[in-house]
Amino acid sequence: MPTHYPKTLPEAHRAFIDVALRVLPEDSRILGLAAAGSYLTDNMDEFSDLDLVVITEPGKQDEVLRDRVAIARELGTYLAGFTGEHVGEPRVLITLYGSPLIHVDLKFVSLADAHVRVEEPAVLWQRDERVSGALSQGRGVYPQPDIAWIDERFWIWMHYGASKIGRGEIFEAIDMINYVRSNVLGPLALRRAGARPQGVRRLETADPDFAAALRETVPSCTKADCLRALHVSVDLYRQLRADYANLKRHEGVEQEVLAYMQKIGIGM
Repeated sequence: MPTHYPKTLPEAHRAFIDVALRVLPEDSRILGLAAAGSYLTDNMDEFSDLDLVVITEPGKQDEVLRDRVAIARELGTYLAGFTGEHVGEPRVLITLYGSPLIHVDLKFVSLADAHVRVEEPAVLWQRDERVSGALSQGRGVYPQPDIAWIDERFWIWMHYGASKIGRGEIFEAIDMINYVRSNVLGPLALRRAGARPQGVRRLETADPDFAAALRETVPSCTKADCLRALHVSVDLYRQLRADYANLKRHEGVEQEVLAYMQKIGIGM
């Protein structure tokens, strides 16, 4: 058992971990259990997910993946679950336990792959020192937004959104605005605030002023308001982009797209 838990760890989450620490060591294919996510920053509450990493013997990884639902059922009152292909991580079993309801992500990682990660997990239990040894071989670094990559695409995204507004495909336009908020504006603002650039997660506390401004990118279901939100997205992006003085900007494309957005507004 860990000598201490984060102070903010809810009792239901702690009880789940306690069960996992009793059950998983009985499976010889499993070498360790680690915690990730908000557990690491001691920033949890009753609404938090529980992110756990189950480390397996390399030769048993495929077998454990086939059995992962059965393993998960042993850890509590398993209500539902599905694998994480939609987020590019098929090793993750996304689950819901009850009662009370707890969202638990169980990531089954081979010892051979434990050095490849985006954060430094807290080891809760290990069968032997191989787990610590594997983790010592690498360092978790969360992916940072690439402003050059973003700027090459941003104005194409803006043109796409404006064209959908012009055609009257309002839901498609809203989806584009939402995409830009979660994949461009949120990560750049969080990075500027010194927080993990994970979509728009906890932006309200990391940068309340920017979060307030970002509200204006949430449109109603009208062409005029979608175009307004698109212009706000441009303004906020330009503010964030100003932090990158050495960025090679695509000014010709930018001006063409801004003129196109104006034209769409005149035609409405």
